Amino acid sequence: MLNIGTIVLGAADVRRAADFWSRALGYVPRESETKDDWIVLEPADGPGPALALDLSDVPVQEHPRVHLDLYAEDQAGEVERLVSLGAERVDWDLYPDDPDFVVLADTEGNRFCVIDLNHG
Repeated sequence: MLNIGTIVLGAADVRRAADFWSRALGYVPRESETKDDWIVLEPADGPGPALALDLSDVPVQEHPRVHLDLYAEDQAGEVERLVSLGAERVDWDLYPDDPDFVVLADTEGNRFCVIDLNHG
């Protein structure tokens, strides 16, 4: 059996990305894996998938094939909080008529969605 252990995102500025995602998710750096070109973050309060930031000079995809979905009870509040941490709203051209998600980009331009758990 397999389990997702770490999700890896590319970043031009690994430390800036780690700062954003640490504050966004309440994650902390894994001490043994904190470098200028690679940082692994893990949940501060127990088990869960880790998020690694890897130095990359590859351009961000406008419509990425893989992205994070973050689930929120208060979607509007979480979107505003993430924007205050440095995320940017994305002018997403693929929204359906009644979306349950908002597309944002992190400080490195990586797209992610905030899903409204109360939609519907």
